[in-house]
Amino acid sequence: MKLNRRTVAAAALAFFAPLAAFAQAGYPNKPIRVIVPFAAGSTTDIIARAIADKMGQSMGQQLVIENKGGASGTIGQAQVAQAAPDGYTIMVHSSSHTVSPHTFAKLPFDTEKDFVGITPISSTPNVLVMSPSKNIKTLQQLLAAARAKPGSMNFASAGQGSATHLNAEKFKLAARIEATNIPFKGSAEAVTEVMAGRVDYYFSPIAPVIGQIRNGQLVALAVGSPKRAAALPDVPTTAEAGVPGSEFNFWIGMMAPAKTPPAIVQRLQDEVVKALATPEVKERFATLGADAWTLEPAAFDAYIREEIKSNAALVKAAGLQVTQ
Repeated sequence: MKLNRRTVAAAALAFFAPLAAFAQAGYPNKPIRVIVPFAAGSTTDIIARAIADKMGQSMGQQLVIENKGGASGTIGQAQVAQAAPDGYTIMVHSSSHTVSPHTFAKLPFDTEKDFVGITPISSTPNVLVMSPSKNIKTLQQLLAAARAKPGSMNFASAGQGSATHLNAEKFKLAARIEATNIPFKGSAEAVTEVMAGRVDYYFSPIAPVIGQIRNGQLVALAVGSPKRAAALPDVPTTAEAGVPGSEFNFWIGMMAPAKTPPAIVQRLQDEVVKALATPEVKERFATLGADAWTLEPAAFDAYIREEIKSNAALVKAAGLQVTQ
């Protein structure tokens, strides 16, 4: 009997479909490692823990958070890229996932080829904060001070090439000011140095600084997002405050090693959507100033590819130094 390609493809699909269904039905049967490539207490970490707790309850297996900070997230990324693609090692990362290909001369992984997107989890505005000791209360006052003494200001970031760094660089370009990046291992250190006045300002995720803003330990000048943050409704966007073109979308999302079975990837995406719909996660996100945001896996992969391209242009325009 002569078989054509269509017949062979149909036979293969019929053979493998039950196996895929079985793999999904039996998944998970042990705890799942969730690599967060930033320090504990970072916004990415907080979001990951909020989601992991609910997903674990729904899936019947614990999702164990492992913080693998350092090198702008690339240490944790490498561990996930090299992990078995069986659904038992996944990653919750941020926008900086799409930046590292342009800020590191050599990486032990390929950002596009070694990961598969599961779904974004949230879009979280960054807020530009300063110490009250600086006596600056508006964004226009900050710009005036920066322009009065070009090059005298500095800003904190959660690492070279992190989302906080790119937000600040995009703001610098749009505002046409000079300022020096002071990178730290994570948001906790950056916030501490800004509060102490040793670093001038920081485009921080809202979560690590909302308490300090409310008790007066930090002054919030603007949010870097396209629209105002629900958690800080009285704080203008940088565009509203006079710097158009400075908007930056800081997202947090879930990924897995490439070649993770599509059925498992889809199961994880479904579980994230379910977790985001729970009252507890909704309340937690509200306190963090985070907006829930999901995409189907294929759409998230396409978004990541597009952002890798757009961040290449931003890195070049900002003249960022490439780490060797």
